[in-house]
Amino acid sequence: MDAHIHSKYSRATSKNMDLEHLAAFAKMKGLDMLGTGDALFPAWFNELKKKLKPLSDTGIYLYKGIYWVLTTEVNTVYLQEGKVRKVHHLIFIPDFEAAAQVGDVLSKYGDLSIDGRPTLKVSSPELVEILMEVSREILVIPAHVWTSWFGALGEFSGFNSLEECYQDQVKNVYALETGMSSDPAMNYRVSSLDKFTLVSFSDAHSFWTWRLGRECVCLNLLEVSYREIFEAIKNKDKKKILFTVETPPSYGRYHWDGHRNCNVSLSPREAIKLNNICPKCGKKLTIGVLHRVEELADRPEGFTPSKTIPFKTLIPLYELIAHQFRINKLYSEKVMKEQNKMINFFGNEFEVLLNASRDELEKVTDPAVADIIIKNREGKINVKPGFDGVYGIILNNKREITKVRTGGWKGEKLNLEKFF
Repeated sequence: MDAHIHSKYSRATSKNMDLEHLAAFAKMKGLDMLGTGDALFPAWFNELKKKLKPLSDTGIYLYKGIYWVLTTEVNTVYLQEGKVRKVHHLIFIPDFEAAAQVGDVLSKYGDLSIDGRPTLKVSSPELVEILMEVSREILVIPAHVWTSWFGALGEFSGFNSLEECYQDQVKNVYALETGMSSDPAMNYRVSSLDKFTLVSFSDAHSFWTWRLGRECVCLNLLEVSYREIFEAIKNKDKKKILFTVETPPSYGRYHWDGHRNCNVSLSPREAIKLNNICPKCGKKLTIGVLHRVEELADRPEGFTPSKTIPFKTLIPLYELIAHQFRINKLYSEKVMKEQNKMINFFGNEFEVLLNASRDELEKVTDPAVADIIIKNREGKINVKPGFDGVYGIILNNKREITKVRTGGWKGEKLNLEKFF
């Protein structure tokens, strides 16, 4: 399940972030459940209600062979103790009736029709309290919790714990989203986070398989229902949440400290020596997730609590191939064809990344590509850390390929029918 995505109605998203493309590429990835994203945006809400078919009264919906759960992300902006707080929250909603009620009540705090991820003038605890009055089965999850700008524990939030952020309503917050720049192992170092279920989702702004499902949760439900998902997350149920998929934290855009405009990237130790000041422009550095975790950690690196959900660390297949082919742009017809050849043979991308043996891979692709896939699975890929909004870069066999990570692939016209 990848529950944190955005629709075509969110800023900086692909115009093709519609149900058809999402369903097709979810199948290519190996996902069978998606969050709708942007469920409060009026035009998207109407489209969802028209096209999604309810799976009985489970709170789960069907379209093009994919299960859907109603989700949205909201941005809360407010003053607390004289400081401006900006926090993103991922919200799971039980059904369309509850979603309509949520839309009605939250429209009092901001215009829901401006952006798929609305900005609301309400505090984090007030948001949770309002939502609990609509339904006790709404899930509120701090989104990409460590991200510098909008994470509840990020450098600029001003909060040092989720208790500070959500106050008395933290009792109704059961999970946190690790985000691309952190993984469960980093979160284990902060003991106050032990009680929260750690979930991982892509926050995808485009439908491509190197975005959709790059982080996700593997569920084993007794029945496909919203209630089962809610209970699994609330109770940190290891029988129902088998594992999460994470990109390497260094691959995320805010892992190290730095300044994008100055092209300055520093480890926490290096940044501290400079008093967190950029050596080029003299302004304060954007403090990355690794540094922030170090500031709040009360446990040594490598500590693992007794009750944890396993996780697997993976870089998307497309980017592995691009690196191995020494393609210096993210969108390449050559790489796309090689990826699709393997996906067509094995069924989906996760089968390639997680299960296909080296011998099986070498029947379909170049041995060097098979090798990097196996190394990826074994956690042996080196990555130059991302910083201040810049993604990390794969370093394998001492090769560095700088990727262009904006725009869209300009290859052959998509034929979505072959995926349905």
